[in-house]
Amino acid sequence: MHQEKPENQTSSFSEGTPNLDHEQENCVRNDSNLAVLSVKVLGPGCARCKALEANTKSALDKLGLKADFNHVTDFSQIAAYGIMSTPALVINEKVVSFGRVLSAEEVVKILRSELQL
Repeated sequence: MHQEKPENQTSSFSEGTPNLDHEQENCVRNDSNLAVLSVKVLGPGCARCKALEANTKSALDKLGLKADFNHVTDFSQIAAYGIMSTPALVINEKVVSFGRVLSAEEVVKILRSELQL
């Protein structure tokens, strides 16, 4: 029986992480060996936020990654991440950038670094 992980507990992907059981590891890697991850763009929906969203989706496509992708526009949820300016990019619940629009190439570099690809 699989136990639910508490909502306030997060983990990031790391190849060969010893604390992942087999079922959890399958959630991180799917059958075609592509990483599955959580990606969020934080921002009110302005042109800059939409540009970061488009560039992030492009980067995911370039790397062949599947992601649970969300654009968070609720200010209380954005504030919970502790950022002072938008747009922001969050990968696996870790803020990796805020206050600027990253290019698709910059997002590719960040994804590779965060996922150790």
